[in-house]
Amino acid sequence: MNSTPLSPPPSATPVVAGLLLAAGGGRRLGGRPKALLEHRGRLLVDHAAGILRDGGCGPVHVVLGAAADEVRARAELAGCTVSVNPEWTDGMGSSLRTGLAALAGTGADAALVLLVDQPGIGAEAVARVRSAYRSRTSLASASYAGERGHPVLFGAGLWADIAAGAVGDQGARAYLRAHRDAITLVECSDVAQAYDIDTAEDLSHLE
Repeated sequence: MNSTPLSPPPSATPVVAGLLLAAGGGRRLGGRPKALLEHRGRLLVDHAAGILRDGGCGPVHVVLGAAADEVRARAELAGCTVSVNPEWTDGMGSSLRTGLAALAGTGADAALVLLVDQPGIGAEAVARVRSAYRSRTSLASASYAGERGHPVLFGAGLWADIAAGAVGDQGARAYLRAHRDAITLVECSDVAQAYDIDTAEDLSHLE
């Protein structure tokens, strides 16, 4: 994996879309959809969409699944493009495919992927990873003490291959493993914490 200093960005401002995966049903949370959990007085889905915007991403696309109608009714997603993954129970891979398909043809140069259940990742980490964009074949990710994590940036030229390998609950993990040497790692441990809200114990992270 490449952790060398970043070169200056290209002169033209790239369109880096924010892609928020928010379809999970919270199986280990007793079936509480993660998008509907609350953090700092807002639904997690609203919080995360705001983080993408504040980090410089636009447009922002949101993929829903579990309780999609309720999330639409309660969330404040004005300005976001919302897609519903009917196969959300198949895992994160299907949501990533849904999101990349929604972005195809929009003119976006890259997608920056954030997960709804990682509220410890804020706008500064998003902005850092976004700044790693160099071309439509860019591949970058946040790292935490040298370990790859989210958010992840995928240049548009990679989307078809990433979607083809996004199965089960692995998301893009297999693609990232296979292309390990092409990833630009962007250290974010000083500005973010990459914990997940997966279990009842993890709810203590929410404020």
